[in-house]
Amino acid sequence: MSHMSTVGVVIKDLESLGTACRRLGIELVRGQKTATYYGHNKVNCEHAIRVPSSAHEIAIIKNADGTYSLQADFYGLEGEKIRKLCGSNLGLLTQSYAVEKAKIEARRKGYSVLEKREEDNSITLTLKRRVVA
Repeated sequence: MSHMSTVGVVIKDLESLGTACRRLGIELVRGQKTATYYGHNKVNCEHAIRVPSSAHEIAIIKNADGTYSLQADFYGLEGEKIRKLCGSNLGLLTQSYAVEKAKIEARRKGYSVLEKREEDNSITLTLKRRVVA
């Protein structure tokens, strides 16, 4: 049975989410007020993420505290397209968001950042304090 599932991640920064989407080849669409899922059904949202070649979209739902949650339908062939690009339960999207948010915060605090993807697909960030002459 198809339905929208809320993914256990809290989004606080739409800029980082947009960069994470670009990393994965998907598109954050700001201000899109509905997201499509199984059977061309729609769910209300603040923004949406388009997944190339999929009729399903990822809904970005605004929470009462100003943060955002993600909802997606992982059912069937269209759900498989989302899982392929974004990971099971949006794990790759969540990882990319966390990396982008960490990089922004590190740079804001004066660090340079080196990113390395490991063989197991984990990502290592190496921070180095910038020396001011």
